[in-house]
Amino acid sequence: MSFQPSFPGLFSPARGAAPVEAEPQSTAAQPATEKQIAYARVLSAKSGAALPEGITADRAALSKWIDAHKAPAPQGRFSNYPSSKQVAFAERIARLKRNPVPPECFRDKTMMSRWIDSNKPR
Repeated sequence: MSFQPSFPGLFSPARGAAPVEAEPQSTAAQPATEKQIAYARVLSAKSGAALPEGITADRAALSKWIDAHKAPAPQGRFSNYPSSKQVAFAERIARLKRNPVPPECFRDKTMMSRWIDSNKPR
């Protein structure tokens, strides 16, 4: 036998469902963080491209500028391999679940990510 508490009037049709009041969304742009500004200045000095005037007042705009001016990730023989942090996390999950990581996951970071997502302890 199970105990089920009763809360009289909690779900009564007369009361109805009360809407959840969300905080009003601010349309004003958030200012950039100090780390973003410092990184943008380093990129600006390296690339010779000047930061646009007033871009530090908008976090999203500065982020787009950084993405457009940062160096691309190096492409090489091992660029598709999982990172050491991914491998360590996968091995930790494998020990907890007592289930080995498939060998093909060690050669493809996308496969490793999918294996981690499907085996994460919940």
